[in-house]
Amino acid sequence: MSADETAGTPAVDVRGVWKVFGPRPADAVALAQDGASRGEVLAATGCTLGVRDVSFSVARGETFVVMGLSGSGKSTLVRCLSRLVEPTAGSVLIDGHDLLAMGPAELRELRRTSMAMVFQHFGLFPHRRVIDNVAYGLEVQRRPKAERREVARGVLEKVGLAEWGMHFPQQLSGGMQQRVGLARALALDPGILFFDEPFSALDPLIRRDMQDELIRLQREEQRTIVFITHDFAEAIRLGDRIAIMKDGALDQIGTPADLVLHPATEYVREFVKDIPRERVLPVTTVATGEPSGSGRTVAASAKVADVLPQLLVEDVAVDVVAADGRVIGSVSREAVAAMLGTVRA
Repeated sequence: MSADETAGTPAVDVRGVWKVFGPRPADAVALAQDGASRGEVLAATGCTLGVRDVSFSVARGETFVVMGLSGSGKSTLVRCLSRLVEPTAGSVLIDGHDLLAMGPAELRELRRTSMAMVFQHFGLFPHRRVIDNVAYGLEVQRRPKAERREVARGVLEKVGLAEWGMHFPQQLSGGMQQRVGLARALALDPGILFFDEPFSALDPLIRRDMQDELIRLQREEQRTIVFITHDFAEAIRLGDRIAIMKDGALDQIGTPADLVLHPATEYVREFVKDIPRERVLPVTTVATGEPSGSGRTVAASAKVADVLPQLLVEDVAVDVVAADGRVIGSVSREAVAAMLGTVRA
């Protein structure tokens, strides 16, 4: 498809995907469709339901986070999206093309040109210098060495490793090695990036630095991202939308504010109950329709926490300004206090 043809098409469109591990996948799917639990399916068929009838779509430029505890099926799901694991049933459309209908050559070409994956374990080649690790995908594409090194140098600069290209991976810290893994994915200039818990092995401060780096890169480049994590705080921080996964199925999909304000199940409610609401909810959640005329402003995209310093200094409402410069309402100290009291009750 041309750029014009794909303009209104989701970058990733997942429809009724199942993944069953075991000898009787058709029987397992039939039992599950009749309402059998994961345990009941296992007892009856010897099969494990890795992914259970999952459907969602990801818009171009969106960061879509799949969050779940260990064993929820999230890593199996992201591998189905790139066919590193073959789905048992369903369809995965990438830019409108059915991934499951592709032959080996077509699938290899898609992986080389349109998508890239970043794993928790860096998978760097210890005998190759950093710049050649980053350029490896371009080498697979048979691009000239000078060209691929030039691209690799540019990407290393982008992730803050411009001075480390001629070092070996073992000379870098864990956080730096993960940046190399990210740079290797970016070097292919993919439209779609799949992340499978890429920061979970890092120390907390380094992990936050890597989250900041990803947020910065996404703000600048607006790629389509599917990000897997078991950390709800990380999901809230990174995701435009979040899918909560349990026992191979999706429990709820929504924006961070949707999940905090309207948890659909007790399982989701347990995740959101300790999240600082003011760091998740946008100021528009507590804005009234009338501008204050105070001369003090906050962007409509800001979170409630961003406006608190202004309200604490002086008890005067702050106007909320849309991206086009229009004042669309105002936020008062009383409205923020009422909202925090309500959602924490």
